[in-house]
Amino acid sequence: MRGLLLFLFALAVSGKTPEWDRAHELYQRTDYPQAIGVLERISNKGVDELQLIGQCYFMQGDYKRSGEAFEKALAMAPRNSELHRLLGNVYGRRAETGNVFTAPGNAKKARQYLEEAVELDPKNREAAANLFEYYLEAPGILGGGIDKAETLVKRIAMLDPSAGHHAQAQLEGKQKRYEAAEEQLRRAAELAPRQVGRLIDLAKFLSDRGRVKESDAEFTEAAHLAPDSPQLLFARAETYIRQNRNLNDARHLLERYLASPLTPDDPPREDARALLSKTGN
Repeated sequence: MRGLLLFLFALAVSGKTPEWDRAHELYQRTDYPQAIGVLERISNKGVDELQLIGQCYFMQGDYKRSGEAFEKALAMAPRNSELHRLLGNVYGRRAETGNVFTAPGNAKKARQYLEEAVELDPKNREAAANLFEYYLEAPGILGGGIDKAETLVKRIAMLDPSAGHHAQAQLEGKQKRYEAAEEQLRRAAELAPRQVGRLIDLAKFLSDRGRVKESDAEFTEAAHLAPDSPQLLFARAETYIRQNRNLNDARHLLERYLASPLTPDDPPREDARALLSKTGN
């Protein structure tokens, strides 16, 4: 009895249901259709259920349905920073994938939602990072700008020093200051020695600069740190294929990737299969 009471108390505190837990488990395994099926059977959907539905549709590239789910959730929780961030990303993707007539309006909505997300929760690191990328890439007429991106770098660095150096590297690279960008990437890796992603960022940068041996050395160091990292397997294979070298190695890396248990943070299997077709086998 005591165990049951503790279980019910935990549910009450978290606000999550067993159905949500099951759907979230499926989401983490990238089984988005099954996760949606579980959630759709819930008669009275709350913010958590609607948000997860929106995330599933987003990962499937259905930005219309994704946005509809997030909007319903936001109506229930209008000051939720994360929902604003997610909607900002939805409209950002709609701007990228839409036509020339709808893109500017969607881009404007993306910026507004992301700015609101940061304002509502200044400690929302992903919101700050997403807004930084918008400012860095969007033209001034759509509210982008290097000066705005520079301001956000300071905020990102306060929340995560390693991420701050990575953002500064992106800023330097955007302005073709490649030596400064490399220095920032190396600082980011030094501050997060257990994060394989920082070594991958440096390896890809060196590869793009034509410094193949140095790039391979960073990939090798990353492999020592996390040999089975899906992120590493994909990035290394993608780099080889882009440079049209080590194609057999690339094929083996992608085969390992496709056999790995992926999460929503990893590139879709469809992208890996598309790369695999370029290895000539």
